[in-house]
Amino acid sequence: MSTSDPTASPTTFDLERRVDSADTTLHNPRYAAIALGSNLGNRLETLQGAVDALADTPGLRIKAVSGVYETEALGGPEEQPNYYNAVVVLRTTLPPRSLLERANAVEDAFGRVRTVRWGPRTLDVDILAYEGVTSDDPELLLPHPRSHERAFVLAPWLDADPAAELPGLGPVADLLKGLGGEAAQGVVRRDDIQLRLPE
Repeated sequence: MSTSDPTASPTTFDLERRVDSADTTLHNPRYAAIALGSNLGNRLETLQGAVDALADTPGLRIKAVSGVYETEALGGPEEQPNYYNAVVVLRTTLPPRSLLERANAVEDAFGRVRTVRWGPRTLDVDILAYEGVTSDDPELLLPHPRSHERAFVLAPWLDADPAAELPGLGPVADLLKGLGGEAAQGVVRRDDIQLRLPE
């Protein structure tokens, strides 16, 4: 099918080239990985909304979106609904603190309320890692603490980026294997639902 036909559907090659060429609009972009989680309301719709909101951010290009993983709530009040979790891999020229501000703004846009530690939430947006940056600032811990202990973070991250590494701790694949795989913590990939990578 000729791509010169304006009515033709774009081929996989065309879409990949479009995503890759988007990087040329970014000057010295950095790799970052962001975890998304939701256990209130329409969880899938909320996660997709978060992906779309991140994609609309100037200075940020989404490169991959993981599958959706379901898991029971960890810590916090009992009898919480199960979480849907996903990871977005991106390239960005935003400095880490600006990326954090954007993540917080996306949470707020979806009604995130911070009242109970590890309580139920409409949306959780966490920076897992930012290329070349480590931070012990309590407001911006990088890489994200405890992510190496959580299969619901590692499994979708590995799905989105099979070569991912957690700074200072090694390949995500090895860390997940060390936990006994995703099943060891009751993490289930939901193959019946998926998130869309914005064009």
